[in-house]
Amino acid sequence: MEFNDSLTIALSKGRIFKQVLPLLAHAGIEPYEDPELSRKLILETNRPQVKLVIIRASDVPTYVQYGAVDLGVAGKDVLMEQGDTGLYEPLDLRIARCRMMVAGVPDADPGPERLRIATKYVASTERHFAAKGQQVEIIKLYGSMELAPLVGLSNLIVDLVESGNTLKANGLVPLEHIADISARLVVNKAAWKMKHASVTELLAILREAVEASVAG
Repeated sequence: MEFNDSLTIALSKGRIFKQVLPLLAHAGIEPYEDPELSRKLILETNRPQVKLVIIRASDVPTYVQYGAVDLGVAGKDVLMEQGDTGLYEPLDLRIARCRMMVAGVPDADPGPERLRIATKYVASTERHFAAKGQQVEIIKLYGSMELAPLVGLSNLIVDLVESGNTLKANGLVPLEHIADISARLVVNKAAWKMKHASVTELLAILREAVEASVAG
């Protein structure tokens, strides 16, 4: 398969990259180098028209939005947190799946004071509690979220939960479901218009690969 246009695709290292590789392979796209081993940030592939750009997960929507790349793969949690960036989100890749949850100590009484929530997902947390008419104080953290309620920093946390084992190991339980999270394909509006044939061809093949993986 040959694309009529050059395409740049933004990906992040780790779980998303590993899980998107089989989908790209279905489209005949394979990188020449492993980003976990290479220091290069732009990877050539076996398709001369296609390059992979390796960037931080939270930066993927920004690179796509401003046209630095044509497409990207971003977690729904990142897209929710950044809000409306005007990107097309044509395909749920159904990889890197987990849930965004409110969690805390079982049967904890938060008391009459305003709840304190520890999270790195500030905007998503604000929207969730505002929809319930509940005022909260949000404390932004970048890691070890489970520690916050254990030492009294917060009443609750909002974080991504996959198996729930980390919560359980720290004596916490999921309390409220906010959203199902998975990786999504996002497309720059200009690329959608100017490279429409190539983008939609790639999209169709990736959709076929996703459906095959789900059926299998």
